[in-house]
Amino acid sequence: MNTQSNSFQELEKDDENFRNSVGTMDETGKRKWVYPRKPKGKFTNYRNYTSYLLLVLFFGLPFVKVNNNPFLMFNVIDRKFFLFGQPFYLQDFFILALGAVTSVIFVMLFTVVFGRIFCGWLCPQTIFMESVFRKIEFWIEGDRNKQIKLDRQEWNSEKIRKRLLKWSVFALISVVITNFMFMYIVGYEEVFRIISGGPVENPFKFIAMAVFTMIFYFVFTWLREQVCTLVCPYGRLQGVLIDKNTINVYYDFKRGENRSKWRNNEDRKAAGKGDCIDCNQCVIVCPTGIDIRNGQQLECVNCTACIDACDEIMDKVGLPKGLIRYATEAEIENQEKFKFTSRMKATAVFLALLIGFLGFLMYDRGSMEAKFIKPAGSTFFVKDGKITNTFIYTLLNKSNEKKTLTIKVLNPKNAEIQFFGNEKIMLKGDQILKGNINISFPEKDIKYSKQNMTIGVFDEKGNMVDSFDTIFEGPFQLVL
Repeated sequence: MNTQSNSFQELEKDDENFRNSVGTMDETGKRKWVYPRKPKGKFTNYRNYTSYLLLVLFFGLPFVKVNNNPFLMFNVIDRKFFLFGQPFYLQDFFILALGAVTSVIFVMLFTVVFGRIFCGWLCPQTIFMESVFRKIEFWIEGDRNKQIKLDRQEWNSEKIRKRLLKWSVFALISVVITNFMFMYIVGYEEVFRIISGGPVENPFKFIAMAVFTMIFYFVFTWLREQVCTLVCPYGRLQGVLIDKNTINVYYDFKRGENRSKWRNNEDRKAAGKGDCIDCNQCVIVCPTGIDIRNGQQLECVNCTACIDACDEIMDKVGLPKGLIRYATEAEIENQEKFKFTSRMKATAVFLALLIGFLGFLMYDRGSMEAKFIKPAGSTFFVKDGKITNTFIYTLLNKSNEKKTLTIKVLNPKNAEIQFFGNEKIMLKGDQILKGNINISFPEKDIKYSKQNMTIGVFDEKGNMVDSFDTIFEGPFQLVL
């Protein structure tokens, strides 16, 4: 028992020393290149299926249209936004902002409960790195040992051929990713038009695409796991969000220590040894170069590669699986079962309320929006016993259907509207239309210099689709 306690104290000291450094840098600050072994196992298969599904969605959604609208588009330049085929305008930006806040809280909730599961399973950086670029690297250069050998050998014909092939394929994939990313901004039709027109017709757009291509190439060819360990702020955020009841990838140190090499036919329990045979497979398979046995670290992205590697070894030596597994710190230390804490419940309730409110806003935002604004510097004029104001109207059709609209003054009564054009206003789907109207009232009906007025917009069936409150100006009158 004393031997095991001493080993825990030594492990704590090792942990403290380990946390003073970064796994991808040496003591001088020089980059330590990570050569992870190709993972295999149950969790790796699940992650591959998830990655393939998300990759299909990424490369397929730009071509999906709903009611002739893009399924997803965030065209900041032309201020065109589409979400699930529904158009959003600057007037609806608060809904998108609320959606962004909801997404952040959603990620926070999952971090509180499941740790960095987003990083290992859903993050685009991880998906492209591990399921695209890393697999191509394995295919061209081989597994871990072959990559290390190739990196250390002289620049002979084999090394030149393999490196040029890898870098060329990486560059080609970076170009493809850039083009599809731009499809989410300007649409696939515009991207195809830019490509067919060439850099001569679209020099600035080609420069922008070239810059993003170089960024992607740099990230996936050189920066790699350092995006997760040094650049991404989410890794630091998790230290604030997780606690002892958060599910993470953990090493069961109570079962694994004292770690020692495997010997056939040895009673490890009688010898005071733990189940960890110190094979180091959990380390060499890690894509961020850490040792999960040192405890929870910000570099860990919950990719589960160490779980599959450890389970494979445990199976070979005849020991129970799960030495490294999804668990909570409380479960490892005190053998406690997972509990849905008050903080998790409060976050879940708040998230549910936000999602419900967001859904209500999206459903209730209406198919039309109308505004009636007086031109800057304009004033009323009086003619034939009537007071007249000029208004500029802006009508926005948020639907995909063609609409025939009419404008009426709801309050006060006895208004006359003069249209500069057809009284019936034709508005196509997803169209913004501006125009001028004059609104007149008999002088006797205007009691104040600034009279409240409500203008309604009606469709061809006589249903009011929107209304707008504004001010009708008249001459100053002294009321005794």
